[in-house]
Amino acid sequence: MPAKYFIAVLMALPLAAADPEGFALWKPAELQRHERELSKTLRPDHSSRETLADYKNHRFRLLYRAAEGYPEQHDNEVDVVIVQSGEGVLQVGGKLVRPEVNPEANNGVGEWKGAGLEGGERRNVAAGDIVHIPAGVPHTFLIPKGKHLTYVLLKLPAR
Repeated sequence: MPAKYFIAVLMALPLAAADPEGFALWKPAELQRHERELSKTLRPDHSSRETLADYKNHRFRLLYRAAEGYPEQHDNEVDVVIVQSGEGVLQVGGKLVRPEVNPEANNGVGEWKGAGLEGGERRNVAAGDIVHIPAGVPHTFLIPKGKHLTYVLLKLPAR
């Protein structure tokens, strides 16, 4: 093959470039595969979770909930919830009942869990919904018996 044809073929091939540092893309099939794995290993709070990426000032997690867990409040972080599958009720606002430091989250700094949640509003959530929960707002997910809720959680620092 003459050199000019060889060069033309090479130029027509797409160039393989590395992703920029910090770039991530999670396809639906990949998230569904993670969901299936998470559903097999539930913690005492009826949930399973995996950190998809941690960029130090924010992180992405995938959570699977099979029943109601404990209410929580984050003083220094905003939660953005992107529901992937299932359904449930988000109870948001109100007041934590018997709040205590949650050492499992952020080394317990500004992290609280409670025995219950008094008051607040209840919102139905299902696949496709996106929810923004400001810092300092107590919240919990109520999952109907026999159902589940899977969501991507983006944790951002509060300003």
